[in-house]
Amino acid sequence: MKILISNDDGISALGIRTLANTLAQAGHDISVVCPDRERSATGHGLTMHQPIRAEIVDSIFHPAVKAWACDGTPSDCVKLALWALLDSPPDLVLSGINHGANLGTEILYSGTVSAAMEGLIEGLPSIALSLASHTSKDFQPAANFAKILVGQLAQNPLPDLMLLNVNIPAVKWEEIAGVALTRQGVRRYVDVFDKRVDPRGKTYYWLTGEVLEDVEPTVDFNIPQNIPIDVHVIRKNYISITPLQYNLTYANGLNKLSQWNFKFL
Repeated sequence: MKILISNDDGISALGIRTLANTLAQAGHDISVVCPDRERSATGHGLTMHQPIRAEIVDSIFHPAVKAWACDGTPSDCVKLALWALLDSPPDLVLSGINHGANLGTEILYSGTVSAAMEGLIEGLPSIALSLASHTSKDFQPAANFAKILVGQLAQNPLPDLMLLNVNIPAVKWEEIAGVALTRQGVRRYVDVFDKRVDPRGKTYYWLTGEVLEDVEPTVDFNIPQNIPIDVHVIRKNYISITPLQYNLTYANGLNKLSQWNFKFL
């Protein structure tokens, strides 16, 4: 398959190198276009008021991999790749492997998920891949699963255009309990800002906080409630796969709001 890979951890990240090299060695046609530095938690931001530059990168990846480092956001990278850098569209867009999980409502901030979502917006099936640890440096199990998943999609394409948000537990390959199809959970934080004072006496705030994983999502009657939640299965060493779309319309909300009766004078 012809695959475009991006990320939000930057061109030097071990996760993207492990993913690209593993898939290239498996015989896939791999192109990498990703930020020239870490751009985590940038969401779906696009660069509108300054030029975007991309430079060819040699020697970091497998010799068969074509790679560019871009000074834009993750979404910029995918858009630039599809419209300017690649000679033909890829069959699949991958983003990752991110250093740290992207679970629950974190996907709304994630540059990793947003890069994959940009591929989806352009009409391409896409996958966001994340290793559920900020400290582990063993990305090979996650890359091995990505190879299996890509091979399966090559044989059995997705029935609908969607984004697969995949989170892999940071354990050895033989310790992975299995694969679970999941629904999106909720991650909320406490003590979000740390208030500090700089050497000149000026107050500033540092975004921090403790994550709360046990917040139940709002009931969505369009999703079977027996489907497990992503933040739960990852704790049990299951790989979590959540299908996502970019249409955020709240269907049940439309049903409820249709009962409103507006009167204009």
